[in-house]
Amino acid sequence: MTTDHAPSISGTAPSATRARDHSLRRRKRTSNALVLAFLIAASVIMAAPFLWMAISSIRDPTELAQVPMPLIPKDLRLENYSEALGRAPFATYARNSLILATAAAALNVVFASACGYALAKLRFRLAPAVFGWMVACIMIPFYATVIPVFLMVRHMPLFGGNTLMGVGGTGWIDTWWALIVPGAVSPFMVFLFRQFYVSTPSELIEAARLDGVSEFGIYTRIITPLIRPGLLTVALLSFEAGWNNFLWPLLVTTSDSLRVIQVGIASFRQEASTDWHLLMAGTTLAAVPMIVLFLIFQRYFVQGFAASGIK
Repeated sequence: MTTDHAPSISGTAPSATRARDHSLRRRKRTSNALVLAFLIAASVIMAAPFLWMAISSIRDPTELAQVPMPLIPKDLRLENYSEALGRAPFATYARNSLILATAAAALNVVFASACGYALAKLRFRLAPAVFGWMVACIMIPFYATVIPVFLMVRHMPLFGGNTLMGVGGTGWIDTWWALIVPGAVSPFMVFLFRQFYVSTPSELIEAARLDGVSEFGIYTRIITPLIRPGLLTVALLSFEAGWNNFLWPLLVTTSDSLRVIQVGIASFRQEASTDWHLLMAGTTLAAVPMIVLFLIFQRYFVQGFAASGIK
C-alpha cells in the first residue's frame, strides 16, 4: 500500500510548491505595480505646480487671463524671461542670494559640525541637557522668534549709529550682518551633525588621543572626513534655506543693493495688478539653481540622510 501511494505523494509535492511560488511571484508583481502606480501618481501631483509655473512663464499675458486657461500655450513667449530680467535688477538679486546662501552653508558646516561633534563625542555633564535644548529649539517655529531677533538686530550696540545701550540708530538693519549672522547656526543642523558623529567609531578618537593628537585635530583631520555625506547634506540644506529665504530679508533690508532674489520677485506684484507672466518667469529662474543642485547631489543627499538614521 505504502509503495503504491509514494509516487503520487512525491509527484504532488513539487507541483504544489511550484504553484505556491507562482502565486507568491504574482502577488509580488501586483504589489510592486500598485506601489509604482502610487509613486507615479504622487510624483505627478507634487510636480504639477512646478510644471504649471514653467508653462505659465512662456505664456502670452492675455492667455493667462482666459477662463478656462488652455492647457498648452498657443504661442510660446520666451521673451518673458528677457523682459523679467530687464524689469528688475535680477543680476544683483541673484548675486545677493548667492552670497547669503553660500555664507549660510559655510557657517552652518563650520559651527554646527563643531557643536555636533562636541555633543556626540566629548564627555561633559551638560551634554544631554544641551542636546535636549537643541531638539526643543527645533520645535520652535521661526515666526515665533522673528520679532525678538529683529529687535536684537535693530538695537545692536555700536552699529548703525546706535549707542552702547543700542539706541539712537538702525543697528544692523539693511546690512549684510543682519542677513547672515542670524542664520549662521541652525539647531536642526546641529542635530543632524550630532547624528552623523554618533555613528563614527569612538576607538579612532581614543587611539588619536593616546598618540597625542589635539581635540581640534581629531575633529578636523580624523572624524569629520568620515562624514562627508553629512557635510554635503548640511551644506545643501543650508544653501537651500538661504537661497529661498524671503521673510527675513524682506524685514531687514530696504535698499535694492541688498535685496535677494525671492524678495525681488515680489516686485512684479503691484497693488492694482500682477504681471503673472513675469512673475512666473522670475520664479522659474529662481527655482532652477536649486533643482540643478539637487539633481547633481541627489545621491549624496539621500545617502547623508540614511547615514544619520532619519527615516
